[in-house]
Amino acid sequence: MRQTSVIARRVAAASVSLVLASGAVACAGPKDGGAGSGGGKPAEGGTLTVLNRDPQTDFDPARLYTSGGGNIPSLVFRTLTTRNREDGAKGTEVVPDLATGLGKPSKNATVWTYTLKKGLKYEDGSAITTADIKYGIERSFAAELSGGAPFLRDWLIGGADYEGPYKSKGGLKSVETPDERTIVFHLNKPVGDFDYVATQTSFAPVPKAKDKGTKYEEHPVSSGPYKVVRNENDGERLRLERNPHWSAKNDAERKAYPDVIDVRSGLDSSVINQRLSAGQGADAAAVTTDTNLGPAELAKVAGDKELSSHVGTGHFGYTNYLAFNPKVKPFDDPKVRQAISYAVDRSSVVNAAGGSSLAEPATTFLPNQKSFGYTKFDHFPAGPGGDPEKARELLKEAGHKDGLTITLTHSNAKDFETSPEIATAVQDALKKAGITVKLEGLEENDYSDRTHSAKDEPGLFLAHWGADWPSGGPFLAPIFDGRQIVKDGANFNSGFLDDKSVNDEIDEINKLTDLKAAAERWGALDKKIGEKALTVPLFHPVYKRLYGKDVKNVVISDWTGVLDVSQVAVESS
Repeated sequence: MRQTSVIARRVAAASVSLVLASGAVACAGPKDGGAGSGGGKPAEGGTLTVLNRDPQTDFDPARLYTSGGGNIPSLVFRTLTTRNREDGAKGTEVVPDLATGLGKPSKNATVWTYTLKKGLKYEDGSAITTADIKYGIERSFAAELSGGAPFLRDWLIGGADYEGPYKSKGGLKSVETPDERTIVFHLNKPVGDFDYVATQTSFAPVPKAKDKGTKYEEHPVSSGPYKVVRNENDGERLRLERNPHWSAKNDAERKAYPDVIDVRSGLDSSVINQRLSAGQGADAAAVTTDTNLGPAELAKVAGDKELSSHVGTGHFGYTNYLAFNPKVKPFDDPKVRQAISYAVDRSSVVNAAGGSSLAEPATTFLPNQKSFGYTKFDHFPAGPGGDPEKARELLKEAGHKDGLTITLTHSNAKDFETSPEIATAVQDALKKAGITVKLEGLEENDYSDRTHSAKDEPGLFLAHWGADWPSGGPFLAPIFDGRQIVKDGANFNSGFLDDKSVNDEIDEINKLTDLKAAAERWGALDKKIGEKALTVPLFHPVYKRLYGKDVKNVVISDWTGVLDVSQVAVESS
């Protein structure tokens, strides 16, 4: 897995939160998860308005970095597989989309074969073929269309040297299309999770004759239930209308109830929540895909019975944690790292993150969802309030009987994750154990550069990690696989762990196509790595988002943690 593109991935994760990002136990789901007061099938028709902070930039399947196909993107771009569009834990499953079923792997999971459904059509009525999917994938290798997920470049045979169809006329030989409905991928390593990877928008079909390079994003050809009829200011305003050639008969996942999806971005978070609270006019049938309720807003909403019934609750695979750099003293001593693990007061950290409605305490690095392989453990049991006495005992054993002074690096961004509020909560807890914490606040760009630099990484800093898909592999490997340590570039293995037994186990699990068996082993590996105290898991975020009073059929899966626009219906007041 390339580390050069992981920053984009983390941004994607935050935007599902966003992504981001874009977060823990099975999703409780919204109060109104059904068709509305009338019951029965949700109504078709009407306009769904989407109010967002961030524009849907680079609306080209090659340039988008999505998990499960994305939210707005998956209305236009279908892929070989996609996420299961159901509430909670069921939503972490990967299911067929354009393909008739999940991929058929070779014995060692290095060759994957898919068969397309019959009768698939673009918005102009022309047929979708496997040659179009192959071409769409090849486009994602072009330098001028960068920004998408890096996996195929790393995993496809010949991918590392391929420069895309504009420069390399021969095409990717490791992607074969023996006929219009069959596509075969040849990988240079076993990838048991390949069905998850095939949900990325780079697997969306693109007809070569309609490709306009960097201008394709202005009117990408739809394979989904909606087509783009307006794209202003690079995704700031998107208007999607029905694709007349999409058929629900060969798309079991998207409901596509509204006639129109009107996406309006570039709005302030407070404005979005105020408009959703008021629910006037078109805003009564509006949602947001990237704006959470903050602590103060949530407290206000909680006091309004009607408004609180229009709050969706979601969980996404995401962990906020303290990261140690063992190359920096005194964090080279495991006892010091263990002492800090015992000293942390997770109840105060949760409060700093907005309270128990917005954060759940964590003692494992893996999110507490079954699909990741969550295995409950706590190697340094200190209860919710920490154990300063145990911490002092360990510090004494480490030669620090009079305590010690350390620096904690954090971001100045007000994100309730790596921000001053969280840092101060950690500082106050460690003080009780005789540890004086000096806070080093950095502006967001400086913080990102420092914490992802193998050369300049701080000794202790606040960090977070989100999953590309709901499996243990994309969660543990980038942080703990020694072969992914990047000396010149974005490094995420903050503990510089390079343990052969850990690396070998990652390889063995990646061979498994039995996802349940793989999950169990990811959980066991999390427990093994946790003993090394290279991180201190702090909390898993919970996402609370308002939706308009005329929005029905709300579905929030544990894959994304946010309302799925492909399922929503709108009802006239």
